[in-house]
Amino acid sequence: MLRDVVITGDNGTIDGQGSVWWEWFTSHSLNYTRPHLVEFVSSKDVHVSNITFLNAPAYNIHPVYCSNVHIHNVSVYAPPGSPYTVGIVPDSSDNVCIEDCNISTGHDAIALKSGWDEYGIAYGRPTTNVHIRSVHLQSSTGSSLAFGSEMSGGISNIQVEHVHLYNSFIGIQFRTTKGRGGYLREIIISDANMLNINLAFSAIGDYGSHPDDKFNPNAFPSLEKITLHDIIGKNIIMAGNFSGIQQAPFKSMCLFNISLSMSSTFSSCWSCSNVSGYSKMVFPEPCADLKNSNASLCFSILMRPNGRGGSGAIL
Repeated sequence: MLRDVVITGDNGTIDGQGSVWWEWFTSHSLNYTRPHLVEFVSSKDVHVSNITFLNAPAYNIHPVYCSNVHIHNVSVYAPPGSPYTVGIVPDSSDNVCIEDCNISTGHDAIALKSGWDEYGIAYGRPTTNVHIRSVHLQSSTGSSLAFGSEMSGGISNIQVEHVHLYNSFIGIQFRTTKGRGGYLREIIISDANMLNINLAFSAIGDYGSHPDDKFNPNAFPSLEKITLHDIIGKNIIMAGNFSGIQQAPFKSMCLFNISLSMSSTFSSCWSCSNVSGYSKMVFPEPCADLKNSNASLCFSILMRPNGRGGSGAIL
C-alpha cells in the first residue's frame, strides 16, 4: 500500500546471499517458500534503477498487485546452478515498463504472472499494459522471456521489442495448463536477436503444477493473438514447440519475418499440436498448423489502444 517508491543508486549492489536457500530448496528441507529479494505489494508509482541485484533466494524483483512500475538500468545475476531463481516478475500488475536491463539467472530472466488456479481466478487481477525493451536476457534452465504458467488472472496487452536473448535453454515461452483458467492474449514480440538457444519458441498447455486439489479441471485457459515478428536467431537447436490443449486449442499464433540459423540436423525443426496460426517469411518452414491463409486473425500493434506500446507517465 505504498505510493511513490524509489529504489536507486550509483550502481550499488543488493546481494541476497541466496546460496543457503538454494541448498535447502534442493535438499527438500524447506517447509515454506523462499523469500524474494525485493517485493512490492499493492503499491503505485514504483521506480527501480541503477542497481545490481545478486543471488536472490528466489525472485529478484517482484511487483505484485502494483500499478505504474518502471524498472530501468538494472543488472540481475544468479549463477547457472541456482534453482528456480528468476530476474523480474511482474505479477498481477499493470502499466509496467522494463528497459535497459541485463539479466542472467538460473531459471527465467523475465516472467510475467497473474495468479494461480482458483485463487487467481477469484481475485481476477490481470497483468496488463507491459512494455519491455532494450534488455539482454539469459536463462540457464528456463526461458529468457516467460509468460505464466501462473496466469489465472490473465495476461494481455504486452509489447516486447529490441531484445537480445542468448545462451538460454528456451528463448520465448508461453506456459499454461488445464485448471488455470485465465488467458494469454494480445502479445507482440518484435526485433529480437537470439544466440545459442536450445528451443527458440515454445507454447505449452501442460506446464506447471497446482497449489492444491481444489482447482477446476474444466477451467481451460485461453491462448490467442500472439504475434512474433522480425526475429533473427543463430545457433538454434530447435525452432519451435507449440503444444496446445485439445479442449482449448491455441489460436492466432502468428509469425512474420523470422530467420533462424539451425545448429542441428533434426528431421523436424518444429513440433505443433492443437494450435492454429499464420506465418510468412519464416525459416525454417514452420508446421502446417501455422499456415492459415487468413492474416487478419493476427494481432498487430495497430490493434493496441492508441496504437502504441504501454501507457501512463512512466513511458
